[in-house]
Amino acid sequence: MSWSPVAADALPSLVAGQVLNRPGTVRVAIDAAPAADPSSLADALVPLLERAGRPVGHVRASTFWRDASLRLEYGREDVESYLTGWLDADALQREVLVPVLAGSYLPSLRDPLSNRSTREAARSLGTGGVLIVSGSLLLGHSLPFDLTVHLHLSSGALRRRTPADEAWTLPAYAQYDAAVAPARSADLVIKVDDPRHPAVWLP
Repeated sequence: MSWSPVAADALPSLVAGQVLNRPGTVRVAIDAAPAADPSSLADALVPLLERAGRPVGHVRASTFWRDASLRLEYGREDVESYLTGWLDADALQREVLVPVLAGSYLPSLRDPLSNRSTREAARSLGTGGVLIVSGSLLLGHSLPFDLTVHLHLSSGALRRRTPADEAWTLPAYAQYDAAVAPARSADLVIKVDDPRHPAVWLP
């Protein structure tokens, strides 16, 4: 890969430019391990896109995790379950990514901490809107995103920046990198080993 440095404060504008180049409703994935904080980039995009005249919705993928009785069936630190069984990709497609093309989407399904239904009503998104889904392990499910952004951490940076109580997830990200290759399959890849000095690679 050939990386091009970019100023950290210019990163949201760079991603917003990629979104604005696409007509109609745009469904964006911002994929990253929690250590790279994908939701913060999503939050930074919202005002930029709104100022450009595009209505925006942001969905956190963790609010579409499966019920705890299913995702924790084999224990709270089961790597295979975390990799393939925590995200309810079918619900995310059914409740968010498909209906948003007709103008509405469900902003959340379940609180990831309490495991209770959020009972949120569907929200409308105007013509030419942008729907951002931020979270981990989003690629490889054949979800119908129009733009995929991956925040890439080297294995060393991921290990250093992952809290000790979440270190059990590291093998899942190693498997994800090997099987899905998000740093090669995403439309826009941003290296954030040092978040003060990101770099961009466009496949």
